[in-house]
Amino acid sequence: MDVHAIATFLSEHYFTVKDDDNILKTCIVRMVMLNYKLLYYVTIGWRFMKSCFFVGHREADERLLPVLQSMIRRLIEEENVPDFYVGGYGGFDRIAGAAVKQIKTKYPQISLKMMIPYHPAERPVEAPNGYDGTYYPDGLEGVPKRFRIAKANRIMIDTSDWLIAYVYHGASNSRKFLEYAERRKKKGLLQVQNIAEIDA
Repeated sequence: MDVHAIATFLSEHYFTVKDDDNILKTCIVRMVMLNYKLLYYVTIGWRFMKSCFFVGHREADERLLPVLQSMIRRLIEEENVPDFYVGGYGGFDRIAGAAVKQIKTKYPQISLKMMIPYHPAERPVEAPNGYDGTYYPDGLEGVPKRFRIAKANRIMIDTSDWLIAYVYHGASNSRKFLEYAERRKKKGLLQVQNIAEIDA
């Protein structure tokens, strides 16, 4: 079996390789099994990888940092979540990113990436300091620009194992995303925690 040829074919036709320094270590068959992303690394073996995404209002302040850090720490220590993704469109995204960055000083093995709804070739974006890069979700090709952010958030909710939200009022896209996530939670497809309910 020509492993390199298979890995190259998969990377070109099915998904984007996140870490392109060594295709044999990063390129693999992505599957969803029992609500976990089961990744088969050609040169490493089977491995469970869990991820967490953040959704919340633009209006958020630093008082959320302690509760965010506590939740992130628990996901790392108790749930073995290594991958964290945040957007870049408001106060909660900024604070969530800051919380993960601070936690990374103790847990350097975790990954923090900024989700971008526009292809890097279309709108180049540099990851903020302390991030491990940007992440452009699969499935956005052909989506009109005005719908990209909403679609990207839904894709991230669909492909994540955990969602940490900060939603406290109804007239917002964040509320719509949380309600969508709650429906997935009822089906056993996602774990959801709304910090606003704790903070209230």
